[in-house]
Amino acid sequence: MSASETPGEFTVVIPTIGRPSLATTLAALGADVTVVVVDDRPPTAVGELPGAGPDRVRVVRSGGRGPAAARNAGWRAAGTPWVVFLDDDVVPAPGWARAVTADLTGLPEEAAGSQGRVEVPLPQGRAPTDDERNTAGLAGAAWITADMAYRRAALEKVNGFDERFPRAYREDADLALRLRTAGWLLVRGERLVRHPVRDDGPWASLRRQRGNADDALMRRVHGPGWRAAVGEGGGRLGRHALTTGLGLVGLLAGALALGSDGRAARALRGGAALAGAGWLALTAEFAWARIAPGPRTGEEIRRMTVTSVLIPPAACAHRLRGEWRVRR
Repeated sequence: MSASETPGEFTVVIPTIGRPSLATTLAALGADVTVVVVDDRPPTAVGELPGAGPDRVRVVRSGGRGPAAARNAGWRAAGTPWVVFLDDDVVPAPGWARAVTADLTGLPEEAAGSQGRVEVPLPQGRAPTDDERNTAGLAGAAWITADMAYRRAALEKVNGFDERFPRAYREDADLALRLRTAGWLLVRGERLVRHPVRDDGPWASLRRQRGNADDALMRRVHGPGWRAAVGEGGGRLGRHALTTGLGLVGLLAGALALGSDGRAARALRGGAALAGAGWLALTAEFAWARIAPGPRTGEEIRRMTVTSVLIPPAACAHRLRGEWRVRR
């Protein structure tokens, strides 16, 4: 840290689309923290953001271009040496601002960022659902902007977040990898935020498959080893592709069998049955992998069964869309 800056000089940047949880986040921060709220609603949106009155925080607008663009607008509006990015649905723990100062104090000049701890309170007395387990994964994720402080000078060096990432997915990991490639150090701090679990509806797991398009961009930018670099496993895309392929082969062979007779029809029906059995086995394995650790209620089982059928082709379609986009 240079002699001209003090560890207390930081601005909190919160991108939002106006979710009610923003008011809770702002209230937990208190009145003594400098805050920039980035309104990423469409340009036609009107009305005050929850808890973000003109006497409470500074509000800038980013025109609905996604969280990467919103965070860029936020840190460029901040005049402090450090910027702490928070999501609009986290709740900073008591004393969070003092803990930020402690985390940033004494960091070497090559340290570009400090990640806070994220706690996800899960329901007591039952196993968590698939959606709840997905949220709980944030507690162990690397460099997520649920609570991530960055040195402003480092953001300037790499031009901030890559705005080609259109959603809240991978844009934070991409920035961290680019900073580390440029020689910067990223560390973990001790401050704490809580990330409540929310119900995003029965199709949330299906909507998350859109992130496969962003994985194509990550591979293009950072190479095939990017998952290991951010501490992730290999993912299920390969099995999803096999499941989808077997399903398509079974449907095609079955359709061709209807228009054939004799030996050809028998061969096609046999191929359709074999492919269908493979599709069913892989789909059942995927569904059970999601059902087994959960509460196993009737509603959860129905939800997991339906979405486990739909997720493999959706994941493949989004990945193909992403590959097409990055190659253009």
